[in-house]
Amino acid sequence: MAPDEITLKLRDVRAASGLSLSKVAEMTGVSKAMLGQIERGESSPTIATLWKIAKGFQLPLSALIGSGALRDTTSNGVFRTVTFPGSIEVKIVFPFDPALGAETFHVDLAPNQSHESPAHAAGVTEEVFVLNGSLEILRDGDWVPLQAGQGLRFAADLPHGYRAGADGAVFLNMHHYAQPADAVPSS
Repeated sequence: MAPDEITLKLRDVRAASGLSLSKVAEMTGVSKAMLGQIERGESSPTIATLWKIAKGFQLPLSALIGSGALRDTTSNGVFRTVTFPGSIEVKIVFPFDPALGAETFHVDLAPNQSHESPAHAAGVTEEVFVLNGSLEILRDGDWVPLQAGQGLRFAADLPHGYRAGADGAVFLNMHHYAQPADAVPSS
């Protein structure tokens, strides 16, 4: 994914909120200088930085990346892989759906690669389902081992992480965002 696709969405989100770079820096913990560089396309954000921005705006990650920009029209509507320099690659399988309060990512980790994530917004829950390889999930300070065909649900509003085994890991990562009681459809 080209950096300008992330840049454009960040600029749009900030403009729609009517906030200055200084206010966004205060809300997100990302420096004003870095936010400006991202908006101007001079810097591509890491996934950790993008999560800080999403948390500050109280938005799901895919809202900043932009589902329209991720569709690869050359491959029958399949979402492109988003590579974060020095970190992980994610493919958005299902962008954020406000009716469900969820989004789903397909994640590939190289052999022995790990990624630790800061706490997401209050009430965010993640579900991980391993498709290939082996994976450990850092949950509540302990690494929980998972093999292909196994899954784990955990509170993602606490620091957590992912660590692939010697053969790498491919997994689905579903994020569920807390919804007010009046936003949940009745059955």
